[in-house]
Amino acid sequence: MDAEKIMRLLGKKYPKAHTTLYNWGNPVQFLAAVMLSAQCTDERVNIVTKGLFKKYKTSKDFANADRKKFEQEIRSTGFYRNKAKNIIETAKIIEKKFSGKVPGNMEDLLLLPGVARKTANVVLSSVFGKNEGFVVDTHVKRVSFRLDLTKEKTPEKIEKDLMQIFPQKDWNKIALQLLWHGRAVCQAKKPRCSECLLNKICPSAFRVKGWV
Repeated sequence: MDAEKIMRLLGKKYPKAHTTLYNWGNPVQFLAAVMLSAQCTDERVNIVTKGLFKKYKTSKDFANADRKKFEQEIRSTGFYRNKAKNIIETAKIIEKKFSGKVPGNMEDLLLLPGVARKTANVVLSSVFGKNEGFVVDTHVKRVSFRLDLTKEKTPEKIEKDLMQIFPQKDWNKIALQLLWHGRAVCQAKKPRCSECLLNKICPSAFRVKGWV
């Protein structure tokens, strides 16, 4: 697969690809938003955080939140009990160990409850402008597999493959472009191959019934 061509075509189609999580005003709010987005749409998270972040502005605010009340405030994002527990515990650790500031490195971020590599990568790239890893969400995973960029099934192994294929300075940009392409065109159930700008170089496009 021609990585340079993929980068060029996606760059032309999605030159301003960016995170679609809004409303946050600081790193701790962004971290909370990313944690809320697990198995939930960004649109729903944006609806919830519009009011939520007016109340919870600092790690201290999250750390002192009433667990039951906080659960109800984020209920519509799904898995709200576990998310509430992780966000509150994470805020407590940030307050105690990191002086109220979200750590800006992978090692420390992975110490926080509910924060795995995907969440850490999103925070590092979007907040700190660091490319320490490659964000692999469900869309990136699907598009990468269809483009034959990887044969792996787990996010960790897919990430390693993509990190070897694309230049480190472009990891965040390419991840967002693959994500946007997965949402808009390379969808799970009905990929729109006839409209895809990558269809001439995508192995999967030629296997889709009803196209070509």
